[in-house]
Amino acid sequence: MEKLLRNYLLSAEIEADNSKIDRFVAYVNLLNKWNKAYNLTSVRDPMDMISRHIMDSLVIGKYLSGTNFADVGSGPGLPGIPLAILYESKKFTLIDSRSKRSVFQLQAAMELNLTNVEIVNSRVEELRSEHFDGIISRAFASLTDFSNLCASIADQETLFYAMKGQLNPNETEALNDKIISVKELTVPGCNAKRHLIIFKA
Repeated sequence: MEKLLRNYLLSAEIEADNSKIDRFVAYVNLLNKWNKAYNLTSVRDPMDMISRHIMDSLVIGKYLSGTNFADVGSGPGLPGIPLAILYESKKFTLIDSRSKRSVFQLQAAMELNLTNVEIVNSRVEELRSEHFDGIISRAFASLTDFSNLCASIADQETLFYAMKGQLNPNETEALNDKIISVKELTVPGCNAKRHLIIFKA
């Protein structure tokens, strides 16, 4: 698993020291262990998790602007936990309404000693929060719903980062001039189309 991860990181030109690589592997092992009882992800094979969870999360890192981010509908902590491991100087608030997911996130943050992670068990639309530089979602909702549901934790300076598979022209057209850029992503080990849509509130 470690060798595969190192090859993928090299392919994606992502630098990570041995300590971070150890934590990525530990996270996958922990997710695999909990997944058998709590069904946190449909990906069952830990080797597949390296590409579809770890690398899929990390490839957006170079596009993030700022230091304080919310990961909405975080599930088992994706992409927030891998990003928190890679970027120790950035803070990631993981938001999910399902308690079993938040419990896993807490356990992972504790075992991996992630001091730059905060876990919030709540529906995002019920929150009132400090300023976030960016709000990230991974297949959370349509772009319009993503923007509307997060209105209470966004301001004029906040950027939205929507991780998507295939692009839906109807979604992007609905946001019109709010879209800043659309990035086509290359995820090592994954042949499916991946995109990152960056837009403003």
